[in-house]
Amino acid sequence: MTLTTDPTTTRGFVHPALFYSGTAEYLAGCVPFVRAGLTAGEPVAIAVPPENLGVLAGELGADAGQVHFVDMTQVGRNPGRIIPGVLRPFADEHRDGRVRIIGEPIWPGRSSVEYPACAQHEALINHAFAGRDVTILCPYDVAGLAPSTVRDAAVTHPVLISGDREWASDEFRPDDIVARYNEPLPAPPPGAPTRRFDVDDLPGLRRFVITESSRLGLSADRRDDLELMVNELATNAVRHGGGAGVLRIWGPEHTTVACEVESGGQIEDPLSGRIPVGLDDDHGRGLLLINLLADLVRVHTGPEGTTVRVYLLT
Repeated sequence: MTLTTDPTTTRGFVHPALFYSGTAEYLAGCVPFVRAGLTAGEPVAIAVPPENLGVLAGELGADAGQVHFVDMTQVGRNPGRIIPGVLRPFADEHRDGRVRIIGEPIWPGRSSVEYPACAQHEALINHAFAGRDVTILCPYDVAGLAPSTVRDAAVTHPVLISGDREWASDEFRPDDIVARYNEPLPAPPPGAPTRRFDVDDLPGLRRFVITESSRLGLSADRRDDLELMVNELATNAVRHGGGAGVLRIWGPEHTTVACEVESGGQIEDPLSGRIPVGLDDDHGRGLLLINLLADLVRVHTGPEGTTVRVYLLT
C-alpha cells in the first residue's frame, strides 16, 4: 500500500486510518508504509499491541533494527497518555524532517469504559499535530472491533484506506467526536467513600485518600501516585472550580480502584493535559501529570462543572 497523499512530498500532518482484517491485510498495509519511510530517511516508530509488534518485526527482518517499537497496551493503556508520552516525544526528537508513526490505540478488548477516551484521543491528534510534518497511520481491526468504532474512525481520520483503496473521508469532523464522548460518567457505586473539601482541607483530603486507597488494596507506590494526582485535582478545583469540590473513591472493580474529583468550572481546551508544557506553564500541567500517571483518565466537563475520574490497577 502506498499513500496517494504521499508523506514524502506532502507538507503538514497526514493522518490515515487503515481498515484491515487478518494478518495478511495488516502487513500489506503497514510494511510498505514503514519501508517507504525508511527509504526516505524518515524516523519511524511503531506503537501497537504486542502480537502486532511481533508480526511486523518478523516481516521487516533486518529493517526492524531501524524502527522504534513500543507496546501500545503498556504505554497507551491510558489513551490520554499517548500524545504527551508516546507520539509527541518521538516527533519532537526529530524536528528536522518528517516523522512516520504507526499508532494502534484501539484494539479488540478495549473496554467500554476506556473507549470514549480512545475516540477522543484519535480526534485530538488532528489538533495536537496540526501543521507538523508527521504521518500517523492508525490500523483498525474491522473483524474484531464494533461497527460503531469503525464508523467513528471515519469521523476522526481525514483519509481512509482499505486494501488497495484510499479515499478522503466525507465524515471527517473530529470535534464532533470530542463533544460526543464528553459524556456524563457512570455513577459511582452507592456508598462510595466521599469527602467534601476546600482550601483548608487539602492536607486532610490527602490523608483520607491514602487511608482509603490502602484499604482498597493499592500498592504503596500507587498510593503515592494517587495522592499526587488528588493533590493536583483538588488544587485545580480550589483555584479554578469555585474554591471547593467533592472527592469519591471506590473499588476494587476488576482489579481497578477509581477516584474522582468533582468541582465547578469548565475545561475549555480539550488538549489540556495531552500536550507537553513548560516547567513554568501552569496551564494543563496538573492534568498532564495525571495522564502520565494514571491507568485511565475520564473527564466530563461543561458549564455546570467538571468531573475528572482516574483509574489505577491494584
